[in-house]
Amino acid sequence: MDAAPAGTVAGQGITEDELRLAARNHALPLEALRHPITPPGLHYLLIHYDIPDVDPAAFRLEIGGAVERPMSLSLDELRARERVAEPITFECAGNGRALLEPRPVSQPWLTEAVGTAEWAGAALTPLLDEAGPSSRAIEVLFTALDRGVEGGVPQWYERSLPIADAELGLLAYEMNGAPLPPQHGFPLRLVVPGWYGMQNVKWLTRITVLEEPFTGYQNAVSYRLYSADGEPGEPVTRMRPRSLMIPPGVPEFMTRERRLEPGPVTLRGRAWSGQGTIEHVEVSTDGGATFNAAVLDPPIGANAWRGWSFDWDAEPGEHEVCSRATDSAGNTQPLEPPWNLKGFANNAVARVKVLVGT
Repeated sequence: MDAAPAGTVAGQGITEDELRLAARNHALPLEALRHPITPPGLHYLLIHYDIPDVDPAAFRLEIGGAVERPMSLSLDELRARERVAEPITFECAGNGRALLEPRPVSQPWLTEAVGTAEWAGAALTPLLDEAGPSSRAIEVLFTALDRGVEGGVPQWYERSLPIADAELGLLAYEMNGAPLPPQHGFPLRLVVPGWYGMQNVKWLTRITVLEEPFTGYQNAVSYRLYSADGEPGEPVTRMRPRSLMIPPGVPEFMTRERRLEPGPVTLRGRAWSGQGTIEHVEVSTDGGATFNAAVLDPPIGANAWRGWSFDWDAEPGEHEVCSRATDSAGNTQPLEPPWNLKGFANNAVARVKVLVGT
């Protein structure tokens, strides 16, 4: 590209607006990958607008639209239903955005916008069945309590799903066995296994069954794979395969470059995909020139990341280590990042610089 497209910047600088976003949101510290289930304070966080102040005693979840029997449920009524709990990984669709060139201007994620929690709540399918969608119903719309302006459009945060995908959803009121923290959607959020994080609508207050496709901002405008000329492209949906490594050794404060003593070391990390189960993870200690198979840990859940390990005899010198994942659908992480105007779904291998020895 000869010139940076509108909405991007060339070079490494960060804008004041991006810094403000980065101060509100946070990534997973890579060393926290050691936890199979991410502690709530370490799980990545992205808040589109403001955290709403919700009174749980007055809260209602409304289910309506193209249904035979509209419903209105309190939090206690949702808790009285069968409790379903599952470890589920999700990742921000913009993860890796800040590594693109030219860089899309938005929340400046590097590679750590991910986490795995045990989400618990009520399965969505029985509620939809009770409400009785019409025979012409094609989508389900999820509306949140947070409100703001995006792309010049005042809006409540809303995302829709095809009915078949919506039926996989969980109406979560717990995270890791405790009530949802305010920043993670208290008192109720949607969790959809396999999808990027924008679909896991926080502060959920209304579910609307639709007979026509939803054309609101978050579906029709925001989360799409735009080309450099501004064409909207395909929608962002399920997570592409990705693997991250627990950084070996200790960091240099400013650069985060790793320092490591020579000798045997076991590299560890986690891999995930929303398009299939993780089947292979490979590790390179020479910057991606060659790869060798890692050992996979047993799965912790059908929709959660999978641990891996690789034994390395670290020799003195500078090294660049990285890992790449392949899922059961045959998708493998690329070595170079796929570029799009908003910086979505960048699943290129993450590279870690390591200095071994003095």
